[in-house]
Amino acid sequence: MSLTKRIVGLVALALMPALAIQGYNEYALRTARAEAVRGEAIRTARSIAADLGQFGRGVRQSLGILVEVPEIRGKNPQVCTPYLKTLLDKVPGAFFFAVVDADGSVVCNTLGSARGAYSLASRRYFQDAMSTGGFVVGEHVRGRITNKPTIQLAQALAGPDGRLDGVVVASIDLDYLAGQQARSGLPHEATLTVADKAGVILIRVPDHAEWVGKPLPPALWSALTANRGQVVDMPGLRGRMRITGVAGATPDDLDGITVAVGLSPAAAFADIDAATWRGLVLIGLGAALAVAAALLAGRAFIRRPVRRLLRAATAWRTGELGARTGISGPSEFGQLGEAFDAMAASLQKHEGELRAELARSRLLQERQTMMLHELNHRVRNTLTTVQSLARQSRRDATGEQLEGRILALSKTHDLLSRDDWAGASLGAVLENELAPFREGQADRFQLDGPDLDLAPRYVLALGMTVHELTTNAAKYGALSAEGGRVNITWRVAGEDGDRRLAMEWQESGGPPVEEPRQRGYGTRLISGAITHELGGMVRLAFAPAGLCCMIDVPLDAQDRFTSFRDVVGAAA
Repeated sequence: MSLTKRIVGLVALALMPALAIQGYNEYALRTARAEAVRGEAIRTARSIAADLGQFGRGVRQSLGILVEVPEIRGKNPQVCTPYLKTLLDKVPGAFFFAVVDADGSVVCNTLGSARGAYSLASRRYFQDAMSTGGFVVGEHVRGRITNKPTIQLAQALAGPDGRLDGVVVASIDLDYLAGQQARSGLPHEATLTVADKAGVILIRVPDHAEWVGKPLPPALWSALTANRGQVVDMPGLRGRMRITGVAGATPDDLDGITVAVGLSPAAAFADIDAATWRGLVLIGLGAALAVAAALLAGRAFIRRPVRRLLRAATAWRTGELGARTGISGPSEFGQLGEAFDAMAASLQKHEGELRAELARSRLLQERQTMMLHELNHRVRNTLTTVQSLARQSRRDATGEQLEGRILALSKTHDLLSRDDWAGASLGAVLENELAPFREGQADRFQLDGPDLDLAPRYVLALGMTVHELTTNAAKYGALSAEGGRVNITWRVAGEDGDRRLAMEWQESGGPPVEEPRQRGYGTRLISGAITHELGGMVRLAFAPAGLCCMIDVPLDAQDRFTSFRDVVGAAA
């Protein structure tokens, strides 16, 4: 065998481990990406199902409250029609409310229809609500008056004697829900399909207007119902293959709702395909350079350079792409050694890119899981806090007080959400709580203190405290009189690591103040928020000239393990 053939054979031998490594890395990366994409599909489907379930839970709670309201139970159109209209802006997505008699005839609705103007007796959701006596999730219908694609949620209404006396209905705008999901950040080229229990499309992203209200093809609907909670490769509505995650809302929230999120395999593997093509091109170029160098160096064979080449080839074959021949110079073997080293460097760089891409995919998956856990924790904590407020306030507070406290908690959460729950300034907390009372009479409040950033638990506790003080002032204190004023001052004392916030609320110009005979729930809530949650002190002075509340809390103490819902419970 001639020297040229031997060198060419050596080049081919050196390329074989590089190609094997390329193939192995390709296989490993595709396998990892496939698992990541399947996980992303089912996580996204479950997240959307949980979001829709939470929405349904909110509407269900609203209907549960409505059936206990005297304006609704009385079924007087002159009373319940204006009351229902006040709900339109308070329940996002619900554009229509109605009260229906036991025979299916409408009593009142948010459109102002006359009593008995039409009947819902033929609607399935009405029949189910009357037969079960509870909460019912309907199927897709088009409104008889609005002609909008909707899904109806109904709650049975009991009469004074305890018998079923009708139904309260909420119509949910499916276009609104589709718009919310379209803006929620679905993965690239993903499709979202939400169907009711009959297999009719409720939400479709993209092209919602084209698909809403249409039944799913029987084969597709059977596949979705058979694979709930799983990931399956199947054709979508337009026949394109999709990696589809299937989930559903819980029976207590939106019974029978099926959520399918389809991810495009082409989009999922596009970057890997591009990286593979670049790798093959680099390998091809490296091989071409190596063969050219070998042909040029064939006539000047020297044993030592050949051995060095063989040693480098052996190292590459075992996966050590960092090995180099160390041969350089203007001679044929020098050029060949440089060509081999360039090829190894290209392969090493490509391998690093593949490993980095795999690491990024894993990091993204972990980050998404962490964000989902954090979201679940915050939602559970908020709902438990609201439940505790409702349970404890029911003893000695009106519905208006309870609504005010829940609204104050909601406004504080909105304030924290503006900066991803990193905290907020004390000035922003005060402005947030005092805003409803400052319209047209800003001179009634005097705020004086330095800029101070607070952690989330301080924002929640101080926000509820200021809400209780403001509500009390508006009912009994300085804000109940035309010339009343409230001065709020604060300062920070101490060094870094041992700082304390001293804050004073002073009312003046109101009616004479008398110390109450017993502490109300609001007073206990203030004391619990400051002492239990923040480890501070609060003192209320009921001077005749006006209430004075002095608050002293440590700013640099370690995080306490008392949650705000425990504070609400302690206030009882």
